[in-house]
Amino acid sequence: MRLGLALGYWGRGPHPGHLDLAREAERLGYDSVWTAEAWGSDAFTPLTWIAAHTSRIRLGTAIAQMAARTPTATAMHALTLDHLSGGRMMLGLGLSGPQVVEGWYGRPFPASPLTATREYVDVVRQVLRRERPVTLDGRFHSHPYAGEDGTGLGKPLKPITHPLRPELPVLLGAEGPKNIAQTTRIADGWLPLYWSPLRPDVYDVKDLPAGFMVAPMARAQVCDDVTEGLLPVKAMLGFYIGGMGHTTRNFHADLMARMGYEAEARRVQELFAQGRRDEAVLAVPDAFADEISLVGPRARIAERLALWREGPVTDLLVTAPDPATLRVLADLNA
Repeated sequence: MRLGLALGYWGRGPHPGHLDLAREAERLGYDSVWTAEAWGSDAFTPLTWIAAHTSRIRLGTAIAQMAARTPTATAMHALTLDHLSGGRMMLGLGLSGPQVVEGWYGRPFPASPLTATREYVDVVRQVLRRERPVTLDGRFHSHPYAGEDGTGLGKPLKPITHPLRPELPVLLGAEGPKNIAQTTRIADGWLPLYWSPLRPDVYDVKDLPAGFMVAPMARAQVCDDVTEGLLPVKAMLGFYIGGMGHTTRNFHADLMARMGYEAEARRVQELFAQGRRDEAVLAVPDAFADEISLVGPRARIAERLALWREGPVTDLLVTAPDPATLRVLADLNA
């Protein structure tokens, strides 16, 4: 099981310690570093900055949102950064949800998310392979554009720039069973949310292709007080479950429910919707936050890390607040 560093997205401003963490992760032998985006900082610019200050560690987006860019624009980002970094780029994509897609990007959430995802990946693959001009008779991502409001003058094109690697890895963030099943067919890897080594049956992942990456994120922190160490995990969960989605359609809350915490998930949603955000965070069960994290003294983390190695996880992407935690995990995973 390889280790990766997940830096997430910026909050109010750029995190002053992220570059130092990325450099330390590379020095410690971590395989990869990952950035994200929500509705603030983008995923590709910080990753490019990190690429310029590192030499070996692989670079991934976990995740870049599909609604933010056309598939050809996303492929341009990926092939450009792959060239600049000497072939270290991995493209992690996610569909997000209706609240973000329609509220932030001003686009309709696709009526068929599976089809939209499949078409998006198809176009990205065509660009990266550069075998012929990009064409797709699609429902959501037609190339050339064939809508009634078009001019009809669109011409199939292929990228001017020759991609460094035609088979640049493409990973998908997927939560629902059908989406996960499709991911194993069309992508090179999967970025699970809320992975619990205690509940592998929740995702029912079987017969994965050779070389397929399973790369969940987990908060890691070496500390004496487990309850206190779990508070950042609960804050993240409260925001995702309560605030990143509508009360009637929230994929994160639905996943928590499938993992055995349905009543608790609905309570978090209810409190968040009422503006009682602090209460919503506290309503996240410690048990749920704990089983998807690596928090506590070194010996406790060592014991729990062994559980992660037993399943299908190939890459553990840790969000760690300090270099000391990175060093402990590198030592335990050696």
